[in-house]
Amino acid sequence: MTDFQPKSDFLRILKERGFIHQCSDFEGLDALAAKGKVVAYVGYDCTAQSLHIGNYLTMMMLYWLQQSGNKPITLMGGGTTRIGDPSGKDETRAMRTIEEIDSNKAAIKGVFSKVLTFGEGPKNAQMVDNADWLTKLEWIEMLRDVGRHFSVNRMLAMDSVRLRLEREHEMSFIEFNYMIAQSYDYVELARRLGCNLQMGGSDQWGNIIMGVDLGRRMGTHQLYALTTPLLTTASGAKMGKTAQGAVWLNAEQFSPYDFWQYWRNTEDADVGRFLKLFTILPMDEIARLEALQGSEINEAKKALASAATELLHGKAAAEAAAETARKTFEEGGTAASLPSVEIAGSEVEAGFGVLAAFVKAGLVPSNGEARRQVQAGGLRVNDVVVADPAQVLSPADAVHGGAIKLSFGKKKHVLLKLV
Repeated sequence: MTDFQPKSDFLRILKERGFIHQCSDFEGLDALAAKGKVVAYVGYDCTAQSLHIGNYLTMMMLYWLQQSGNKPITLMGGGTTRIGDPSGKDETRAMRTIEEIDSNKAAIKGVFSKVLTFGEGPKNAQMVDNADWLTKLEWIEMLRDVGRHFSVNRMLAMDSVRLRLEREHEMSFIEFNYMIAQSYDYVELARRLGCNLQMGGSDQWGNIIMGVDLGRRMGTHQLYALTTPLLTTASGAKMGKTAQGAVWLNAEQFSPYDFWQYWRNTEDADVGRFLKLFTILPMDEIARLEALQGSEINEAKKALASAATELLHGKAAAEAAAETARKTFEEGGTAASLPSVEIAGSEVEAGFGVLAAFVKAGLVPSNGEARRQVQAGGLRVNDVVVADPAQVLSPADAVHGGAIKLSFGKKKHVLLKLV
């Protein structure tokens, strides 16, 4: 791929911004993209009420696809979520009820319109649900018409299966069928909508390639596969995790302020890479920001935070988050829009341990970690360093409009509101 020089805007943009990991046929896909004839999809299972940062990466691939004159499809996994993707998992995913899946699907749908333009036009994004065909398949017909094209030997060699078996972790028969369902999705989308490209994370490469092969065996037009690298930080940590949990894309699960602050806390070595992947800033502006050194790199981090937040949550939310951060960190004040957690006043009146308070606020995952941070001088209550892990909070500490300001380091703050 390093020697390949794309002629299409789509692959050129993806290459220069660092999206490409593997492609089944660069030349063939590039020729289609140059003519504006790529119809590409990414599948999103409905396992939670919101998508997360890893999904945001593939959403950005769909964004650049549409911006370069090609058609994106978002595939909701109303059917495949009932099976559960075993990729990267050592244990069987929890089975969700149909009601849970439908609820998650409804909550997820809105986020795509933040990044993509939907409509009836030939290049407008389109949303479909694989429950529309997977739930209508007859078992015997499925085995005869689709299952006969799959080699069990090859399926056992797939990473999602092989690694589970090597670790002697059980894999259910329903999970074993996931790759068949995903492959069949590709065939259905090819037939229904002229889809010719499936994109996803690098852990999906095997499943996508099996879909390409199934299409060939079942007589579709030529299909292509394109994957993006899995996200890790420069220090090697898996990206998208905080002390509060996953970095969700829905504002209800992860506020715009928290989203802004997540990017503001990016490691220095990751700033340039994340500007390319998660913003639509021009490459020359990214090059300028990437070249900043010393304390000036904080300006690049703020630009990353604002640009990424604006794309997902809108300009007003991004500006409000930046202003909250400025007041909190630069002026030493307490902004009302800081993230907050409610606690019963009666609970605090009885005496509430400071360690438990930081856990409740989501700033640390456990009392043990809170204790270690106290020893390191990393926790503050109302901007005063916590010196005693046995310290107890009381209503008298609620000096910020009925709230107690809890801080972890210099950048993470939560208001503990007494109600």
